[in-house]
Amino acid sequence: MIKRYISLTKPGIIMGNAITASGGFFLASRGAFDPVLYLAMLAGLSLIIASGCVINNYFDRDIDGLMERTKNRALVSGAMVPIAPWKAIFFAAALGVLGVWILYRYTNLLTLEVALFGAFVYIVLYTLWSKRRSTKSTFIGSLSGAVPPVIGYCAVTNTIDAAAILLFLILVLWQMPHFFAIALYRIEDYTAAAIPVLPVKKGILATKIQMILYINAFIVATLALTALDYTGYFYALVMAVLGIVWLVLAIMGFKAPDTKKWARRMFILSLVVIVTFPVMLAIDVR
Repeated sequence: MIKRYISLTKPGIIMGNAITASGGFFLASRGAFDPVLYLAMLAGLSLIIASGCVINNYFDRDIDGLMERTKNRALVSGAMVPIAPWKAIFFAAALGVLGVWILYRYTNLLTLEVALFGAFVYIVLYTLWSKRRSTKSTFIGSLSGAVPPVIGYCAVTNTIDAAAILLFLILVLWQMPHFFAIALYRIEDYTAAAIPVLPVKKGILATKIQMILYINAFIVATLALTALDYTGYFYALVMAVLGIVWLVLAIMGFKAPDTKKWARRMFILSLVVIVTFPVMLAIDVR
């Protein structure tokens, strides 16, 4: 049963956000690494994200049962060893309160405010308002997903400056083609659940075009960190190469004989890009 509760927190999402938050922390630290502050930031952020994911599972339990990849989630009716919805809400509340306390006690008020903004966007604007109504839900969801590196940055600096804004922008621009790739190779699931993602509502060609536009913008935004003297040239070289490879693969999608296989490759490469990004922030800051 403990594993079922853990699954509600979506550990993969927590891990991904912890990685990008680390990038923001490393960039702000500029070599003066504070391990206690870092662990407190990660703990508080992870608990708040976990709380939001449990709430998302609670409200999505009806459509999760319609999708192949989510039909066995712990809150879905008929799933193996289901968890009572009221227990999930209590679990989410406990996680959220603990996360808020840790950020308030061990970081700073700005960091907590940014974290709560991200939670509000994810729970209210994405889960409750837009996910079942509009193709713009992907963009709205990307706003919450772009918050972790800003949280990592603010935990150190206690300020929002050009670097924090760029980190936010970079993550928004990365998430759009990343999520479009998921929507393309999982298109049957989204169709079955009547979730209006872009490939379902506007078609595959329109989605591929938007992926290229976002990747181009992502490349520019990542290099802007070097242009503004926050990162070194090695960072710029690595991110430029990865960005161009990602862009070339996106362009190849127009002639891909199997869109699902191509989209899966785009998804995997997007993960390589976003894992490399915080590593480069850690090793080549100015």
